[in-house]
Amino acid sequence: MKGPLFYSKILLFGEYGIIKDSKGLSIPYNFYNGALKLDGNTSADAVRSNQNLQRFASHLETLQSEQPELVQFEIEALKADIAQGMYFDSSIPQGYGVGSSGALVAAIYDKYAKNKITVLENLTREKLLQLKNIFGQMESFFHGKSSGLDPLNSYLSIPILINSKDNIEATGIPTQSLTGKGAVFLLDSGIVGETAPMVNIFMENLKDQGFRSMLKNQFVKYTDACVENFLGGDMKSLFSNTKKLSKVVLNHFKPMIPEEFHGIWQKGIDTNDYYLKLCGSGGGGYILGFTEDLEKAKASLKDYKLEVVYQF
Repeated sequence: MKGPLFYSKILLFGEYGIIKDSKGLSIPYNFYNGALKLDGNTSADAVRSNQNLQRFASHLETLQSEQPELVQFEIEALKADIAQGMYFDSSIPQGYGVGSSGALVAAIYDKYAKNKITVLENLTREKLLQLKNIFGQMESFFHGKSSGLDPLNSYLSIPILINSKDNIEATGIPTQSLTGKGAVFLLDSGIVGETAPMVNIFMENLKDQGFRSMLKNQFVKYTDACVENFLGGDMKSLFSNTKKLSKVVLNHFKPMIPEEFHGIWQKGIDTNDYYLKLCGSGGGGYILGFTEDLEKAKASLKDYKLEVVYQF
């Protein structure tokens, strides 16, 4: 058995903001993927993944007994396959903000959910929200609290526009231009990030009135503008708003930025060679970069490995 491939994702805009109803834009990132396999592999990774799946199966069994109307699985078939050594073979780095657990959740739903909603249906807003809700409950096993967006993106493999918590839609994004100078890139921090502690810091900060008003009047405002600029192909405004967003994040989300990156974060803002923002919850993993001139950004960040995600 070898299941279909499920891809990683990148939340271009909206990290943390979507918790407070900012807009968000999530796109599939096909560079990394994962698939369920049953091929007798007994490597340490396969065994670890198989043990992880055993625990996940228990979570799903509890989930369907507590919320029978939400989702039902072929639990016996899932357990039998796990007993046979099934594992999730994935190139998606964990703790990097590109949706490693999301792809696994999508793969399990695809293979074992009963009456599943499929990509081939007319995906109404209701169906998208229903899927997002199911995936959020499934993925909470890994993160404590999940929006369900990562698995949704991985499962559908199409860009998703988040207008607010209960208003999401599939969207189209401007066509890439592989000869374009502008680019969105990933910068490898070399550190594995942990989602739960970062989200906890954010939730603590939300108790502070000043932080809440900064979030609403700056962070959410610039995030929404960036999403609209990007989808509308207005790159000039996009860079102006991304710069503002980058400043706000450096000033107010310092714990989420690994310390050794504070300097190059500021350097981007000062030189306009590139602007950095969080990719996922931060704390490590990838950092997302935006540049109007890829060659300039590469020269400026010559000590780091850049992975181009999108060119325009």
